[in-house]
Amino acid sequence: MQDVFNELMQRGYIEQTTHDEIKELLNKESIPFYIGFDPTADSLHVGHFVSMMVASHMQKAGHKPIILIGGGTATIGDPSGKTDMRRMMSREEINHNVECFKVQLSKFLSFEGDNAAIIVNNADWLLSLNFVEFMREIGSLFSVNKMLAAECYKQRMEKGLTFFELGYMLMQSYDFLYLHDHYGCKLQMGGNDQWSNILGGVDLIRRIGHSDSYGLTFKLLTTKEGKKMGKTEKGALWLDAKKTSPYEFYQYWRNIDDADVKNVLNLLTFLPLEEIDKLTVYQDERINQAKKVAAYEITKLIHGKEEADKAEEAANALFEGNGNLDNMPKTKLDSPSISLLDAMIKIGFAPSKGQARTLISQGGISINDKKIEDVNYVLSSNDFADGYAILRKGKKVYHKLEI
Repeated sequence: MQDVFNELMQRGYIEQTTHDEIKELLNKESIPFYIGFDPTADSLHVGHFVSMMVASHMQKAGHKPIILIGGGTATIGDPSGKTDMRRMMSREEINHNVECFKVQLSKFLSFEGDNAAIIVNNADWLLSLNFVEFMREIGSLFSVNKMLAAECYKQRMEKGLTFFELGYMLMQSYDFLYLHDHYGCKLQMGGNDQWSNILGGVDLIRRIGHSDSYGLTFKLLTTKEGKKMGKTEKGALWLDAKKTSPYEFYQYWRNIDDADVKNVLNLLTFLPLEEIDKLTVYQDERINQAKKVAAYEITKLIHGKEEADKAEEAANALFEGNGNLDNMPKTKLDSPSISLLDAMIKIGFAPSKGQARTLISQGGISINDKKIEDVNYVLSSNDFADGYAILRKGKKVYHKLEI
């Protein structure tokens, strides 16, 4: 067995473990482990990225991934880190999202071989539970006082915590028990915001009389300041190319802060640690090379080599004067005559005309490298001398308008 525990530790993934013997367990035998995803959208996003990387590292070291899609728990919604109750989803929405997840997860995991990954949906066992039996057999083993002391519930107490949400921990804990009994699952892994729920599952299995349940949490993807990464002006940084283009995805990582480069390379690429150390040894302008490597490697993982090459070419064309402009984000217009405000909203530079006006008045918008300060500016054929116009927001966000 590969020493995956030390690999995860050296790369900075591991935050907390329930038992010290987890390290020995991982290095001694191939074990089934599970990581859960709630299908609350039709695409995974950067917030899921670390989970996918951990699962991939574990499988490559010989362990068997069980990917649990929370089709049942998503009907409630995990209250962890939330101040308001989540919208309940229909079965149709959930099933559609599950199918989308499978496609994205297949880029990180193998579904063939001795330790082939499997995908399970907890709707298959949660939605058929008998309430009275469940509460008698499972609910009786949980202390409400202890549950309310958990961080995931503390944050909801001010606005009011429903019994519906309180049941989330019981259901996630039961998931672990079900996977333990039916698939031999010994380890639950998740982001550090899942610590209380993971403890619930580990404790439930041990209360019932088993001693082979363990939990491990990994760090959330954050900046040096502790802010979650993956948020853009348009919202989440999605892994679906239709929601976040490969170019936008590439540019996000190309523009991260210098202080975050090493952490991103460690967590979101499979580059050897020695190579990452060499790339990030400099703190001057040479750190930009490390950013380019990070952007390319991460984009290649999610969107494939061809799209990563295109994104890199487009960035080189814009920022270094070489490369192919055809690969930058573009929008086809029916006519060259369009107000700048409407164009900005159409391509996602601003969510409203009010914010678009603010950007223009602050000098943040250029057309073909000419700064525009007139909020009533209307594009014309003069702006499309070569059949296209390049809109730029700030110094680093570009979009090509074609007619």
